[in-house]
Amino acid sequence: MAKNQRQHRIGKILENNVVTSQAQLVELLAEEGIIATQATVSRDLEELGAIKVRVSGRESVYAVPELPKDQAAPEEHLKRVMSDWVVEVTHSSVIVLLRTPPGCAHVVASALDRSQMKEILGTVAGDDTVIVIAEEDHGGENVAHMMRLLAGL
Repeated sequence: MAKNQRQHRIGKILENNVVTSQAQLVELLAEEGIIATQATVSRDLEELGAIKVRVSGRESVYAVPELPKDQAAPEEHLKRVMSDWVVEVTHSSVIVLLRTPPGCAHVVASALDRSQMKEILGTVAGDDTVIVIAEEDHGGENVAHMMRLLAGL
């Protein structure tokens, strides 16, 4: 099964079930004949913009916001992603370059895109590099400084 198909199924499962853990989601996928590891499910949830929400005083459950405007990454999530995955920050003019371990750039770019930071126009992710385009009034130097703070560098 292709990644986009698996992610679509995850979205449907989250719509129709109370899912409190990634392990539970792995089991629900297996019931549908979809084999996925916890690590794969974790990446899928990140890419889908899934968040945990408290439902009527019960446990927190996974949910995928319907509208892009609702898919903002909370600041704590952004800090965690940046500190976990960003290993270097450099800049030039309005461009900020973030280095990550191989295969991790898309996670950082997705979190930045969903953060809706007014200082950022957009991102482009490769395998281990994220190009961040800074809003001209803020400039690359200021945005790079913000990125270093978020990453704890």
